[in-house]
Amino acid sequence: MRKPKLVASDLDGTLLLNGTQSLGPEACGLIHRLHENGILFLAASGRQYCNLQKLFAPVKDEIAYLCDNGCRSYYQGCMLSHERMDRALGDEIISAVMGAPGCEILISGNDQSYTKPKNPEYFRMLRDFIGMNTVSIADIHAVPEPYMKISLFADDVLSQQEYWKEKFGGRCTVVTSGNQWLDMMPQGVDKGFCLQKMLQELDIPAQDVIAFGDNENDREMLALAGCPVVMDTAVPSVRNLGRYHTDTVEHALARILDGPGYDW
Repeated sequence: MRKPKLVASDLDGTLLLNGTQSLGPEACGLIHRLHENGILFLAASGRQYCNLQKLFAPVKDEIAYLCDNGCRSYYQGCMLSHERMDRALGDEIISAVMGAPGCEILISGNDQSYTKPKNPEYFRMLRDFIGMNTVSIADIHAVPEPYMKISLFADDVLSQQEYWKEKFGGRCTVVTSGNQWLDMMPQGVDKGFCLQKMLQELDIPAQDVIAFGDNENDREMLALAGCPVVMDTAVPSVRNLGRYHTDTVEHALARILDGPGYDW
């Protein structure tokens, strides 16, 4: 079986199951073993860079990062790519989300995220449960840095996705990230777009990549990878993209390291 050169994994719903917000020692140990075997692990997430570094603290210097659903990437402490949204479009999206009942907003910046919570519990969830570096700002249009990803949080986001895609999908990338998050990035930016740029920078062929995912925001990354592996719990629209399926990423990483591996 051919050894991969890079293993990319989504987090929420993939490496982190059932709402878990921390990595167990088994996952960190397997990622460290990938590093020892010359296989680069890539954390591919809608989360911000500083949040990912905290999450992967035991192995943070051994892995690469695809952040904000493709808006930024890092390797060995260096930023490889950084995408920005047009400010006028971003302001239009912000006004629409702030005017939508039951919808909360989150704007991704370089080192922190910004919100103007309608419900105080939303801010506490971001800060205390997810562990984001987030600030509440009085004027949400006065974010003091370029917009990257603008996210909408709602309990019924899946029932709203077609509305937001119709409203903004012609001018930016619109994807769901689980059952409560909808992310809007600059047009053409997604995990596959960012992964392709990273592979070119690192001189790694796409056919030497194994990728794990479970949701719509993983679609392009799975399509690019030579060996796409989809979670058993993946949404129906993504399930058929996997050459293989797995119940946990840990079981799949053990298979890669200890055999029988994956054939692709």
